[in-house]
Amino acid sequence: MEISEICHEPFDHVVIDNFISDTEAEQLLKEFPNHNSQTWSTYGHTYDSPLEKKRTIRDWKAFPPNTYQFFLKLCSKKMSNFIESLFDYKKDIYPDYGLHGAGWHSHKGGDHLNIHLDYSIHPFANLQRKYNLILYLTPNWNVNWRGSLEFWSHDFKNNKPKEKIKTINNIYKRAVIFDTTQNSWHGLSEELKCPENISRKSIAMYYLTDPVVEVDKRKRALYAPLKSQQNDVEILTLINKRAYE
Repeated sequence: MEISEICHEPFDHVVIDNFISDTEAEQLLKEFPNHNSQTWSTYGHTYDSPLEKKRTIRDWKAFPPNTYQFFLKLCSKKMSNFIESLFDYKKDIYPDYGLHGAGWHSHKGGDHLNIHLDYSIHPFANLQRKYNLILYLTPNWNVNWRGSLEFWSHDFKNNKPKEKIKTINNIYKRAVIFDTTQNSWHGLSEELKCPENISRKSIAMYYLTDPVVEVDKRKRALYAPLKSQQNDVEILTLINKRAYE
């Protein structure tokens, strides 16, 4: 494990290369379903809207043994303590055992994820979402295929992303952990260009904390329109419904 970067702009985040061993990565990759596998429709959900195109699975029943055990590690007190120490966070954090929005994520060519803020208050646990952990599992990803994680600054006046500050390449075995409570706009604003037989594979895990008094009560993600969508009334209506209804 190599902590490559600890940074506070545009919000607190840590980049860790070789987050897992070669052996563990190979085991997880072997169990990760192909993007066209029936597993996604049996256990997961396909998002296909102007705001997001991806496939996800958060059902523990779908995970083979090595993946199941890996999620148990991500849910452990040891992992929570490690993340707290990385950010010098003085309160407790709790793994989201229900993997709400987490689990396996897969993007194919043509997919994208509009820049967004994650939900603020967990819709079932009534806790605040605090940290995202994303682990990349596609070997030999070509940066020209896009898919790098984008971090954007915050426009306080209009409550929207202001400008792209940073991109983090989805390198095999790299983990990115970031604080979601700091107006943390992130996503994949450009369509992926990877070949048909390759997908952007990742594992996501989220951690919660006791909410502060002044916290935003929003229980769903708030998306920003792409440049091409900024004057589209239907898209703007969809964004509002997606976030607040």
